[in-house]
Amino acid sequence: MSTVVAQSHFIFGLRTGVRNNLCFLDEHTVVFPSGNSCVCYNTAQRCQRFIPGSEKSRGMRALALSANRRYLAVSECGERAAVTVFDLQHEQGRKRKVLTAGDELAREFVSVAFSPDSKYLIGQTGGPEWMLVFWLWEKQKILATVKTSDPNNSVTQVSFSPHSNTQLCVSGRGVFKLLRYSEGSLKQSGHPKVESVEILCHTWASGERAIAGTDRGRLLVFESGELRGEINVTSRAAQEQSDRQAELKKMRGNDVGEGPRITAILSYSKGFACSLGPGTICLFEKTEVDGYRRSRMIRIPPDPRTNELTRAECQEIDTMCISPAEETLAISTDRGQLYSFSLSSVELHKEEHFEFLLQSFHSKSITGLSVCVRKPLVATSSLDHSVRIWNYETKLLELYKEFQEEAHSVALHPTGLFILVGFSDKLRLMNLLIDDIRTIKEFTVRDCRECAFSNGGHMFAAVSGNIIHIYSVTSFENILNLKGHNGKVRGIEWSLNDTRLVSCGMDGAVYEWNTQTGKRESESVLKSCSYTDVAFSSDGQTILAVGTDLTLKEIQDCQVLKEVPADEVAHTAVAVSHSGRVVFTGTSSGTIRAIKYPLPLQKEWIMYQAHCGPVTKMAITFDDQFLLTASEDGCLMMWKVIDKEGQGLKSNRQIIYSEEILVTKSDLEEKTQNMLELKTRLEALQMENEYQLRLKDMNYNEKMKEISDKFTQQIKSLKTMQQAMKTEMEKQAREHQESSAEATVKHSKELKDLELSYSQKLIVEHKRHQDLQHEYQRMEGDYEKQLRATEESKVQTLEELTQLYEAKLQEKTQLLVQCEEEAQQQVREFKEFTRQVENDEERLTHDIRIKYEKQLHTERQTNTNLKGESDLMTQKLYSLQRRMDDRGSDIEKLKQERQRLLGLIRSLESDIEDLKRQISGHESTNQDKDLTICSLKKKNQELEKLKFILDFQLSELNDKTETQEDDINEKKEQLHQLEEELVQIDKSNTQLKLTISDLGLKLRTKDKEMHKETLIAQDLETHLQRLKSDLHDCVGFIQEPRKLKESVQTIYARYVSLTDVVKKSSVDEDIQKAFGRQRDYQEKTVNGLKARLARSAAEQDKVNVRMMKEKETLFTKNNELRKELNLARAQVKDHVEQLAALKRSVQSQITGRASKKGPEAEGNI
Repeated sequence: MSTVVAQSHFIFGLRTGVRNNLCFLDEHTVVFPSGNSCVCYNTAQRCQRFIPGSEKSRGMRALALSANRRYLAVSECGERAAVTVFDLQHEQGRKRKVLTAGDELAREFVSVAFSPDSKYLIGQTGGPEWMLVFWLWEKQKILATVKTSDPNNSVTQVSFSPHSNTQLCVSGRGVFKLLRYSEGSLKQSGHPKVESVEILCHTWASGERAIAGTDRGRLLVFESGELRGEINVTSRAAQEQSDRQAELKKMRGNDVGEGPRITAILSYSKGFACSLGPGTICLFEKTEVDGYRRSRMIRIPPDPRTNELTRAECQEIDTMCISPAEETLAISTDRGQLYSFSLSSVELHKEEHFEFLLQSFHSKSITGLSVCVRKPLVATSSLDHSVRIWNYETKLLELYKEFQEEAHSVALHPTGLFILVGFSDKLRLMNLLIDDIRTIKEFTVRDCRECAFSNGGHMFAAVSGNIIHIYSVTSFENILNLKGHNGKVRGIEWSLNDTRLVSCGMDGAVYEWNTQTGKRESESVLKSCSYTDVAFSSDGQTILAVGTDLTLKEIQDCQVLKEVPADEVAHTAVAVSHSGRVVFTGTSSGTIRAIKYPLPLQKEWIMYQAHCGPVTKMAITFDDQFLLTASEDGCLMMWKVIDKEGQGLKSNRQIIYSEEILVTKSDLEEKTQNMLELKTRLEALQMENEYQLRLKDMNYNEKMKEISDKFTQQIKSLKTMQQAMKTEMEKQAREHQESSAEATVKHSKELKDLELSYSQKLIVEHKRHQDLQHEYQRMEGDYEKQLRATEESKVQTLEELTQLYEAKLQEKTQLLVQCEEEAQQQVREFKEFTRQVENDEERLTHDIRIKYEKQLHTERQTNTNLKGESDLMTQKLYSLQRRMDDRGSDIEKLKQERQRLLGLIRSLESDIEDLKRQISGHESTNQDKDLTICSLKKKNQELEKLKFILDFQLSELNDKTETQEDDINEKKEQLHQLEEELVQIDKSNTQLKLTISDLGLKLRTKDKEMHKETLIAQDLETHLQRLKSDLHDCVGFIQEPRKLKESVQTIYARYVSLTDVVKKSSVDEDIQKAFGRQRDYQEKTVNGLKARLARSAAEQDKVNVRMMKEKETLFTKNNELRKELNLARAQVKDHVEQLAALKRSVQSQITGRASKKGPEAEGNI
């Protein structure tokens, strides 16, 4: 196995479509699903812990956290849905139990929940069964099941009452049921009429009260399973929500409903919180009148750069949870975002907004992933119209921008200062500024699915369909266009020295290009495989490619060197470590595989659970410390690349990250101006605050004096009141002592009276007790006498009964002896009767034997006669066989068919023996057989006639086929002649092409000469211009003859003499005449060649048309002849089958007669 492993480090993303996908584990730790795992994220330490899902899972459907926050239940769908319970106190989230629906075939559990004491667990299966399962989960025991809905309605949420282990609630579309577990079953209490209401969520407000939210913005209150009322949410805020809902309807283009959808609701100690439309949470607090009033409204923050309704504000809230101390409220949305809000902070007269719990995540499939050298940055692009820049060291989102179109690809410049983003209509090169991403240049590269900067950063490659464009980063020029792929290009990568580029495509081709010349250096084509990704090895000598054939290939010099054997899952992406020790691949199931390098010959890899969708992109940082993977589930995952000992890989490269950033001059000036303005405002505010503080001090001092005087007066008045209270208390104490003394005397008198009365009552009761005891003794004696009398009577009745039954027994024994004697007499009579019947049967069988022997003798005589006739028939058959053997090749085929039939006859000998036994039992079949033999003779004669006719037809058909074969040979000769003519025409065409090329060369030489002449003419024109300017200067000296003369002389000395001018002019005239003659000659020759070429093309077209017509006629004739041959063969085959049937019947008759003669001969013997 590989000595290098990957360890999950951090993940950016949230898995949507999971019920209750956010829970608080403690005050600073939340649990949420991401990829194919559950993540425990500590917000204070900014670290994550992973609980991996099962390998054969098809996706998570629901989460549930126990009330003691120790156990986590995860519902996963598959062929047989299961709920896995994890122990979160264990460091790796140890798996405790796996629960299923028992005998019920459930595909998924849409909602799960723990009981308040964490001992029980309920799970709601999906449609069409909609069964609720009640587990004692620690023993994996199903206590009860019940069907909660019909196939037309769906259930969305189940929950336990927070005050009872046996009371549950089930809600959904047209469903709201309160169930109670008792006596091993779940029974419904109350039947509210909610068939037309779609309930999206519910929560428990108390032991018997539940509040439910609907898709029309209603909050319904249920008590003891019955609908009791509705909480009013209409207000100015609700009106704003309806306006937002209308805008959302326009954006999404569908019907949203009458009111804001209440998709999540949560109860806490002060009341409850619920979602009120997209992006809004309302807090309701309890009132004294057992009602609720709205206290706060919290919204998802909008985009500050626009005033319109943004995508962030249009998010529907899926799940809400609150921390154990009820200080933090956290939510998850349908676009895969996590937000939090501190409930302890109170801002009056301000709109309250959520903040990101972790970072802003991608909400759709990630299409591009790229890293750079000089900075610890990762760029990702997604179908959610956004591009994000992440820092994999600080685990923060550095930059984020949304666009109008979907981003299909992304590439980071090695410096980390520029970025390429591919859209459906263009490719944009952009600057990464301190707080924005701005476009520098747009290139007309449509549907750019792949792009990459060279390692030097001076070039970049972009893919458009099956063409790879290479541009210069400095000049923005298109240097090369690499064409060769027949299908879309799916992957490209530059070599280390940027001299080569490798590409793979859906056409099954892997090409290696020279980026200097644009030529292919090597190629490997496998049409049965559609490649998805490609990469160079660490030394750049070989190429690693993955595709739909489920294998990892290593290619060098147009050959596949090694192949890692196939598995059930296809590889979708590949990444090679810079140290060359390991190759990582991503699969279509979302797993990551670490394969050692050089590649093994067997299936040897380490597999990791990573994503819940196919892996789209992979990259390894340049220091080999991190592996980055992106998937269609919208998650970006970071892996630490370590060895078996847990240490990071040692890299030969020493990478020092730069801290430079790009800032535009206008932004910098604007920020400095803002800073100056803020400084002046700060100074003014400080002055104003100091003045206000002085005024407040003065006011407070005056107030303090007033309050101190007031309190001194109050203290004095309170002291006087205290003295008065003391005197009053002493007075009350004296009165209390007097009243208590009187009460003690009174109570002592009453006590003595009561003692006397109760002593008299006791004496009376004692006398009654003695009387009752005497009565009891008397009654006891009476009952003993009665018992003795009953016992004596019982003994007498027993003696009488025994005497009676003994007499009856003697009578029955006498009857039994008589019955035995009668049975013996009947047995003797039956034996005598059976003896007489046997004698009679023997006489009858003797008579029947004599009769059947006579019949057998007569049948043997008839069989001998039939045998003689069969001998005659065999002689005739032998003569027919001799005549048939004299026929030609067609009759030989019939002989072969006869031999095959004889083989069948031999195989049917066992059947014939059975038939012999049947024939021996029949009496009246001989005459019928004679008649059949006569008819067979007639049929044989008719078949001989048919055979003669068929022979004649066969000879005629042979003659016809010979004539047709002669015609076909003639046509073939004609085709051969036409082909020779075509070859000659091709030769003439090639000669004409050669002449045309020669003439083209001549034309090019003439064009060069013309160019030279034009240059000479341009030089003369410049000379002429100079002469004109000099003459113009001379005109200025027209009033000074001496200067005029000198200037004329200088002009004459500077320019050529008159003779030269005359020569040049004459030479120019000769050159022009020669050029004209040459041009006329060339034009005539070119026109002549064009005419010849047109004539030859027309002749060639005529010849081709004629040949095509002849070919069509030949093909039609051949088809007709083939049809006639097939008909003749079918007729012959029918006649042969008739002959074979006749022979079969004759043979069966012969064998029948032979079988009859056999028994006769045995009888004679």
